[in-house]
Amino acid sequence: MTLRSKLFWISALYFAEGFPFGLVVDNLPVYFRTHGVSLTEIGLMSLLGAPWTLKVLWSPLVDRFGRRQQWIAACLVVMAVLLAALPYFDATRPGAVLWAALLLLTTASATQDIAIDAYTIGLLDSGEEGVANGVRVSAYRVALIVGGGGLVILAGRLGWTAVYDAAALILLVLAFGAWCSPAVPQVQVDPQQAWFRPLWDWLERPGAPLIFLFVLTYKLGDSSMGPMVKPFWVDRGLSVEEIGFISTTLGVGASIVGALIGGMLTTRWGLFRGLWALGMLQAVSNLGYAAIAAFDLGRLPLYAASLAESFTGGLGTAAFLAFLMHICDKRRAATEYALLSALFGFTRTLAGAFSGWGTTHLGYATYFAMTFVLALPAFTLLPWVRPWAQARAAGAET
Repeated sequence: MTLRSKLFWISALYFAEGFPFGLVVDNLPVYFRTHGVSLTEIGLMSLLGAPWTLKVLWSPLVDRFGRRQQWIAACLVVMAVLLAALPYFDATRPGAVLWAALLLLTTASATQDIAIDAYTIGLLDSGEEGVANGVRVSAYRVALIVGGGGLVILAGRLGWTAVYDAAALILLVLAFGAWCSPAVPQVQVDPQQAWFRPLWDWLERPGAPLIFLFVLTYKLGDSSMGPMVKPFWVDRGLSVEEIGFISTTLGVGASIVGALIGGMLTTRWGLFRGLWALGMLQAVSNLGYAAIAAFDLGRLPLYAASLAESFTGGLGTAAFLAFLMHICDKRRAATEYALLSALFGFTRTLAGAFSGWGTTHLGYATYFAMTFVLALPAFTLLPWVRPWAQARAAGAET
């Protein structure tokens, strides 16, 4: 299969992966709030995201049973049915059945993520990860826009029932595409193998604990600053329209461009150089926000800092995801990649939880500068990362 064909399927599958996430994070809160649901209940919706972090617990099922395309298609059909049924629940008083349906939605989404990530690892050959992850990140972020803000805009014109019917139809089309996607070699897994043996095998590889630490810290600076960016804009007196235009439209566009360029640069330079060079640009961009917070430089410098942060975030993400795919064994890709992405998600959640406290006590300028410092520990681990970035994971070529 040509690289172009592989990139087509990767873009379609990662659109399928990002679409439900955009619905849950950006669309559902608007839907329930317009129906009079309290902010307390809407806040509890964050618990619906637990499957995206805990998916490592059932990821061995995807390695052990069935084809990965079957898992992807089945999950998409389940989500389509749930979304089509959503408007028929009483949204003004969400009960246990509705919350259970939404939890099933996010569980299906998390499960298809496992299968899509594993399928992609099996599809790619060594050296193709960089450009593939640029396409992957871009398709995912386009799906976030469509599933989130795009459908919210349409709801004002067509109504919520029509919007969720359209979302269900999109998912069914994606399910058909996933079912028809080209097969990748299926590796036979020993049924007598211990359930979590793949995880222990990974941990026993030389230097694995330090690689775990690297995964936890590589995006720490980015994750620590992200939740405080929009409150900072509000406190600086920017309008809602300005915030929406810069963060949602221009910001996402800049991150997509950054991801594409980051993927190409990682392919050209190699994983190791991509990790440190693009990661450093990602970290330095936080200092732009620190400068804006320390000195009132007006709107244009703030716009520039925002776009620079989004662009470099895309650069660093492309290199980072390429590294995660590179170090997974194709025979156990679902389990290993789910574990690594869960670690990354845990860091994002924990850093975000402390960001408000840190900003309150330190002020925006000091806190934003500190997020740059928080990004630096990952670079001290690069000597241990280098052998992993340069050597293919065991069994990867089988």
